[in-house]
Amino acid sequence: MSLFERVRMPSFAGATEWLNSEPLGPAELRGHVVLVNFWTWTCINWLRQEPYVRAWSRAYRDDGLIVVGVHTPEFTFEHDVDGVRRANEEREIDYPVVVDNDYAVWSAFANHYWPALYFVDTGGVIRDQHFGEGRYEESERSIQKLLGVERELVPVEGTGVEAAADWDHLGTPETYLGYARRERSGSSPGHLGLNQWALAGGWTNGPEHVVLDEAGGSIAFRFHARDAHAVLSARPGASIPFRVLLDGEPPGASHGVDVDEDGNGVLRDGRMYQLVRAHDAVRDRTLEITFLEAGAEAYSFTFG
Repeated sequence: MSLFERVRMPSFAGATEWLNSEPLGPAELRGHVVLVNFWTWTCINWLRQEPYVRAWSRAYRDDGLIVVGVHTPEFTFEHDVDGVRRANEEREIDYPVVVDNDYAVWSAFANHYWPALYFVDTGGVIRDQHFGEGRYEESERSIQKLLGVERELVPVEGTGVEAAADWDHLGTPETYLGYARRERSGSSPGHLGLNQWALAGGWTNGPEHVVLDEAGGSIAFRFHARDAHAVLSARPGASIPFRVLLDGEPPGASHGVDVDEDGNGVLRDGRMYQLVRAHDAVRDRTLEITFLEAGAEAYSFTFG
């Protein structure tokens, strides 16, 4: 804790907009313990952390805790404020959220990570910080210590895309598809090594994503994990049907929350889509997602 002894919390003066609250400055935050959470709505690590942050906000609000979420976008489409509002509704976020489209708050904190937590005492001094998932018990104890309370930890269990990863069997890392950060692409869908992916059909390559030019294009990915997710988007107002196969067959009981047992789903808003949640032993599997109309955009795959 001495590392943060006199580091004061920067202001939120560079915020583009505030959601769920009027702007909060030093006067409004004085005397409160503040938990600052940097996030972006497509980040799987934040999605799996969010059940804890949401639970802490509700459990310790009456004790003087104020959670401030800072939404700093990773992908271009995440600058859409309506998308941030939609994410708030989907995740049932009722604490104040700063829209940080210009990275002003991110820069003021010298932050580099999604998600990031900063624990601030009643005097406005940062006393602890944590980057990424995990360390939940220690983080909640830090909140309690700053508040001067001591009680049982809040029970938390994420579901759907918020479900904790199966870390013991997770063998495939997050993978980006756009050419600026492209990783592990294979030669063709039929010749994939573990953790490789490939496109079939007509696609346009962009720095952040690949865009389907004609109906029937697909992406195949060979992975080792319980869950498989993809960050997908489409042009505003579009509804693009897609179909998921797992090892060449409909996923059945191993379908994710965004597809049915036959593997059918619909791409609408840009977000994280859960495609697979296996219920048998984790092993090497091949996922294939086929889009039935042009215009689908694919950004990254994540696993759990």
